[in-house]
Amino acid sequence: MSARRRAAPRDWDQASRAVAQAYFPHELQLLGGGREPRLTLHTLDLGAVLVGHVGWGADVRIACDYPGSYEINLPLTGHLESRGRHGPVVSLPGQATVFRADTPSLISHWDSTCTVLGVKFDQAWLDREAERVLGADRVTVRSLLPDQLDLGAGPGRAWRQLVGSLAAHLHDPELFGGCGPVRDQLAGAIAAGFLLASCPGAGTGSPARPRTVGRVVDQLHDDPGRAWTAGEMAAVAGTSVRRLQEGFREWVGCTPTEYLTGVRLQRARADLLADATLTTSEAAARWGFSSASRFAAAYRRRYGHPPSQARG
Repeated sequence: MSARRRAAPRDWDQASRAVAQAYFPHELQLLGGGREPRLTLHTLDLGAVLVGHVGWGADVRIACDYPGSYEINLPLTGHLESRGRHGPVVSLPGQATVFRADTPSLISHWDSTCTVLGVKFDQAWLDREAERVLGADRVTVRSLLPDQLDLGAGPGRAWRQLVGSLAAHLHDPELFGGCGPVRDQLAGAIAAGFLLASCPGAGTGSPARPRTVGRVVDQLHDDPGRAWTAGEMAAVAGTSVRRLQEGFREWVGCTPTEYLTGVRLQRARADLLADATLTTSEAAARWGFSSASRFAAAYRRRYGHPPSQARG
């Protein structure tokens, strides 16, 4: 475990790579001109949890899939605008935006004055902690997490104070150096505080999400390119189409078909970024879209630009 400081980036590509190395690969778009980057990036690595300060010093837009990890961004200054499951989310100091693992997400405006306290949780590890702390299964905790967390009072405020106390030491590279047990205890405390603040009531007898929904979610991730029908998804769940749709709306916030589209878009985008020779039509066909035009329209709605611009 260590706190890391980096040399100031010379250009936007270098700034983007530095943040991607610490947090997540992403698509960065500068809004409103050619200002040079004034990147703030200091991180403290606790193993399964990464805590850090991030600021760009300019107005930017970021698309990210958050592969394998949950991300919580707490603005310390300025504001952060993003697209949540149910519409726009604007977080100011005293609030936090929650991004789900392996979910295509868009920060439509990270303003030039905004520095966030970013907390990154390894997905598999946090899911296990949720089972221990809340008694919630892997699929349930994903659906319980809100798009935004209030940090002004109660458990949210307590969690903010805990994370902030660690972030105050980001400039001390020797802090907890080599202390594995201390690292694990701190990571566990941060996770428990976050889960109790973001999932109120989950550990006190609230119903877990039906396993029928979880089975379908797992199957869609395992084989998103398959030509799924509503009936086939219901058969996997062992219920009717109507009841499955109701379950998805209650626990996931969208229909099974909408969820499948999101998974397909994520996979197609990853392929386009990884393979410069892959065409839009090929990506669409590979991941089960009925036509390249439908794929392009869905991609634009999700990411704010056509797939032809996926490579920058």
